[in-house]
Amino acid sequence: MYKILTVYIISLSLGLNCIHDIEISLWGECYNIEKTTRLSVSGSGLTGKIPNQIGELKNLYLIDLSNNRLSGAIPPEIGSLTNLKFLYLQDNKLSGAIPPEIGSLTNLNRLFLSSNQISDSIPIEIGNLVNLEYLYLFKNQIAGNIPIEIGNLANLYKLDLSSNRLSGRVPIEIGNLIKLNSLRLFNNKLSGELPVSIGNLTNLEFLFLQNNQLSAEIPIEIKKLKNLKHLNLEQ
Repeated sequence: MYKILTVYIISLSLGLNCIHDIEISLWGECYNIEKTTRLSVSGSGLTGKIPNQIGELKNLYLIDLSNNRLSGAIPPEIGSLTNLKFLYLQDNKLSGAIPPEIGSLTNLNRLFLSSNQISDSIPIEIGNLVNLEYLYLFKNQIAGNIPIEIGNLANLYKLDLSSNRLSGRVPIEIGNLIKLNSLRLFNNKLSGELPVSIGNLTNLEFLFLQNNQLSAEIPIEIKKLKNLKHLNLEQ
């Protein structure tokens, strides 16, 4: 009986050693570099940094690390995952800047970085994500201007930058997002007048701009938003 138990323990221990150049180890698990297409460990109690080695899983189309206790910066190596369509990192303790390498993920459809401690500004490379439909950066510490390059995201359906430290004007280029259904910029430090181009967003149903420092003068073009169901412009 004792010998059988010993063999079992040895074999279990060897199972934790990943195969060199074929697998990588992430959070105590081995992942095949070529065959892994999904990394979904939401709500698993993960802590520490996102390992740089995640960038080796070149065939990933989905990463879901949401609802954990991950900290530190988003590794720039994530920009190597050019097949990625879904990136869910929300509800963690991630900090630092959004790496500009994220602009390499041109197949990305959903980018959820909300409810973290991300700071610095939105990188201009965000404008490369032309297939993006959902961009959620709310509840962070992101500062600076909304980059004009955000107007390149012509397929965007939901844009939520609320509860950050964004300042400056709402860029004219926001009017390029004609597929937009929801625009949430509330709880920031945005100033100046709303651009008249906001009248181009005729598919908009939700527009929340409250708790900023915007001009009290509302452009008449807002009357073009015939599908609008919820509007809050209180300052």
